[in-house]
Amino acid sequence: MIEFLYTLPSSSMTASPVRIWWSNSIFFAATHVFAVWGALYWRPLHAVPTSTLVLAFLVWQLADFGITIGYHLLAALGSAGFQGSIKWWCLRHRLHHRFTDDPVHDPYAATRGLFYSHMGWIFYKPTYERMELVDREDLDSDPVVRFQHKYYVPLAFFFGFLLPTALGTIWGDPSGAFVWGGLVSRLAIWHCTFLVNSLAHWDGLQPYSDEDTSRGTFLLALLTGGEGSHNFHSFPHDWRSGPHLWNWDPSKWIILLLNRLGLVTGLRSVREEDLKEAMEHMRFKEQHGVAPPEEDTWEGVEWDLSQAHDLLNSKPGSCLVIIDDHFVDVTAYLGEHPGGASLLRRYSVKPHKELIEASWAFDGGLNNHSRSARRRMMEFRVARFQR
Repeated sequence: MIEFLYTLPSSSMTASPVRIWWSNSIFFAATHVFAVWGALYWRPLHAVPTSTLVLAFLVWQLADFGITIGYHLLAALGSAGFQGSIKWWCLRHRLHHRFTDDPVHDPYAATRGLFYSHMGWIFYKPTYERMELVDREDLDSDPVVRFQHKYYVPLAFFFGFLLPTALGTIWGDPSGAFVWGGLVSRLAIWHCTFLVNSLAHWDGLQPYSDEDTSRGTFLLALLTGGEGSHNFHSFPHDWRSGPHLWNWDPSKWIILLLNRLGLVTGLRSVREEDLKEAMEHMRFKEQHGVAPPEEDTWEGVEWDLSQAHDLLNSKPGSCLVIIDDHFVDVTAYLGEHPGGASLLRRYSVKPHKELIEASWAFDGGLNNHSRSARRRMMEFRVARFQR
């Protein structure tokens, strides 16, 4: 096999060259070629019944919702999106949120250009050096995720191509349904969802944060089932794309309906005070051209390691981590942490065991935490670490 080597941009870590992902590239390019040929020559727009065009629109929208509402919740519809299995998609997206805009560790970093973030990344078969840091226990233990990952290819072809074609036989147009419901709708699904990686990091508003390239536009919301408030990227644990009533976010409304029916549970939202503070911070910065001053002045007590151990022994189940020379009691935050409770406990202080500090993990080694995340962390400080 001919290998094309592409060297990643320089960063703090040296990345290995990566090869073109030939199977992915050929399938992606061939789908575009046959979709254009089929729509222009084999089954052109004027030659197909309205039912076929309605089917194409529904396939596009339902597959989009399969991604935006929740790939696990809508595993079958998500398969029709041809964007990888639930496990593959979730792991890459978690990596994207942890290292947003990092030219090496973000799978579709906007800092590498509009074309690359939109679709260029599809053509390369990279090795993600920090993927092993991403928690996957919930994915590996879920039977739906395991089944869909194992049989992803046949499921994708069935829901993406065979089912639309079969439905077309109902009104006597299987070939048109294959072209429009299978091929053309595939391009709409791909490029509309890819806009979340490209356009949403290139142009638009930043009402919550300018720490990364994420932005939001109403056009994006219309094309992606509600992903228009992408600057809400600052709060990845929130179940919504748009937090406000006026945000166009049909995915949010559907999730809310499913929650009312008892089919979805455990929805987490950003605290109202954190949301308001972030917006006020950005308004100040826009008006004055600089960020408001932020001081980190700790006036609390100092503990040595033995005092920290006393707390842990007196309160079994507590979780205490060391970040930037402070003891941080994250016990109350275990259920909210986007990375899961097990990740926090991995870096926690444990009596009679080797001391592990979480500063490396918090300060970019494991996650590029946002300004809002840092502010929240500081609320849980209980003492300065007296070494």
